[in-house]
Amino acid sequence: MQNKNVLERISIRLEKCSKGQKKIGAYLLENYATAAYMTAARLSETVGVSESTIVRYATELGFEGYPELQSALRYAARSKLTSVQRMELLKNRNCEDTLSASFNSDIESIRKTQSRTDKASFESFVTAIMNANNIYLVGARSAASLAIFMNFYLSILFDNVHIVHTVIGSEAFDQMFRVKQGDVVLGITFPRYSKLTVDVLEFSKRAGATVLGITDSARSPIAKTADITLYADNESDNFVDSLTAPLALINALIHEIGRRDPERAQSRFSVLERIWAENEVYDNDV
Repeated sequence: MQNKNVLERISIRLEKCSKGQKKIGAYLLENYATAAYMTAARLSETVGVSESTIVRYATELGFEGYPELQSALRYAARSKLTSVQRMELLKNRNCEDTLSASFNSDIESIRKTQSRTDKASFESFVTAIMNANNIYLVGARSAASLAIFMNFYLSILFDNVHIVHTVIGSEAFDQMFRVKQGDVVLGITFPRYSKLTVDVLEFSKRAGATVLGITDSARSPIAKTADITLYADNESDNFVDSLTAPLALINALIHEIGRRDPERAQSRFSVLERIWAENEVYDNDV
């Protein structure tokens, strides 16, 4: 049961529950996205059972308590709901003003990401990048912006960086046919997970490459494939994916790479600064 997602757990127990718990299960299966943002008291009032029944139901599903069940429901909602469905949920939710809500959510995401980042995994992740024969970066949909940002800086620091363009799925594999042992393939994906990114990482793993992943959870499909995975929180109640914490994590990776080999970084940027100045890349009149 522990390996089942929350909706599977609820479905399996539905016929074995008491009458009250059956009402809870039926409601959650039908309204899990809405219920994910209900307190236990609000859910008990909506379903028509006691709050203690709600808490007991959560533990019998295998969760430590209602907050953990609620977190699992939120994950299910983020993984399955379309952008339109997420917008519909916003209509029915009371919230502080948009500016404060968005900033506070992103601040909390960064805090969560910092607290859950394993230092040993972080260091191993950096070491793998620095020792790679070739570095391939894969990010589709909104995660493409993260791959592009990472490619900008890694391409300055290394000569062996390749960003995999993922507009057309088959072209991604055309760009990957040379991948082999000694190479690193770094994939970035968040709910709803890009199937193309998952497939490219699995292809790379079969080819013998070291696979690195940046994603939101150990339940992510790329976490099963990656040799090393770093997790960044991107939970958002909105229809827009939050990339603030993933970007902060990528910044930390780039900073650490530069810190480990400062001579390389200084040499590369010194050349670039001269080129930028000669070609007036930046407006120096401000």
